[in-house]
Amino acid sequence: MSSIDAIQPSGDRMKKTLCWISEMLREHPEKNRQQIISDAEIRFDLSPKECDFIDRKLRTDSVECD
Repeated sequence: MSSIDAIQPSGDRMKKTLCWISEMLREHPEKNRQQIISDAEIRFDLSPKECDFIDRKLRTDSVECD
């Protein structure tokens, strides 16, 4: 983890995570949705609480990124 990641606010990290997942789903429709989410949880070093939020958020909402 870089020093920038260590000081980055949690909300920004969650936004980056959601955007990354959205991008992967768009670019790789053949990939399993749950596997992409699992990869993101590891890639962004999410806590169990954050993982639960991501799972719930992506079940009910689509994510739009800038």
